[in-house]
Amino acid sequence: MIGFVGAGRVGAQAALEVASLGVDDLILVDIVPGLAEGEALDISHKLSEAGVDVSVTGSSDYSSIAGADVVVITAGLARKPGMTRMDLLGKNAGIVASVAKEVGKYAPDAVAITVTNPMDVMNYVVQKATGFPAARVVGMGGVLDLSRFKHVLSLRLGVSRSSIMALVIGEHGENMVPLARYTSIGGVPLTSILDGKQIEETIQSTRQVAIDVISKKGATVDAPGNAIARMVKAVAWDRHDVLPASTFLDGQYGVSGLGIGVPLMLGAKGVEKVYELALDEGERVQFMKGVETIREGIAALPPL
Repeated sequence: MIGFVGAGRVGAQAALEVASLGVDDLILVDIVPGLAEGEALDISHKLSEAGVDVSVTGSSDYSSIAGADVVVITAGLARKPGMTRMDLLGKNAGIVASVAKEVGKYAPDAVAITVTNPMDVMNYVVQKATGFPAARVVGMGGVLDLSRFKHVLSLRLGVSRSSIMALVIGEHGENMVPLARYTSIGGVPLTSILDGKQIEETIQSTRQVAIDVISKKGATVDAPGNAIARMVKAVAWDRHDVLPASTFLDGQYGVSGLGIGVPLMLGAKGVEKVYELALDEGERVQFMKGVETIREGIAALPPL
């Protein structure tokens, strides 16, 4: 069973994506009376016409996630126009810590996927509040940033999105690191197609797109839902997918004691392997800016 804690716009969209794939039965939980139940009914009606036979139920009782194999945490306040992800730190820390304690209580063997922003810091909160081994707490961000990088590249180059192999690491925020050196178009290195200035323009556009979406529709919903679904599927089906996500480092990249986006292998046990890349000076500087931002966020957390 797959649990979703938080049935707001992102949680509901992610649940719809996962349910539509027929991954497993779902339970949505939200403290707003009736919200999770209503979303579960709406999703179930769609699945019925599509002929997908998984159960989707809703509840305001955390005990309903008992025995879940995967729990997705989207509970918290969403970013509004003009806000950075870090602006949400104080308010969301308490919400996420409270929710994570319930997850640890009722689904002690689950893999927790953190979505709430600022995601890398909230992933730290989830791990501390659940007491889960670090490998069973992973943050959604890298796949979402990757989808945005691919979109920008596709528009710039006029190529099919299916031709793009790319990678984005680092903080899920203003310090994300789209890796041009590890990106190719149909096997052709991006660095042989675009010059340094063009690559930097593409990276800056990638960092801006979330702000553009929020300013126009109020929240990013569809792309996060897809990213969550990809990660849930990797865990629930033990696919050993290699993808970028936030995990706790133990010396890799010269970092310990916090989680940040890196390439990793994701399966039924959570994070099964971390891949350490050889970064050049510019990439490392940007990566470490993200590390410091996350450290500052962790230092600013209220007592959990």
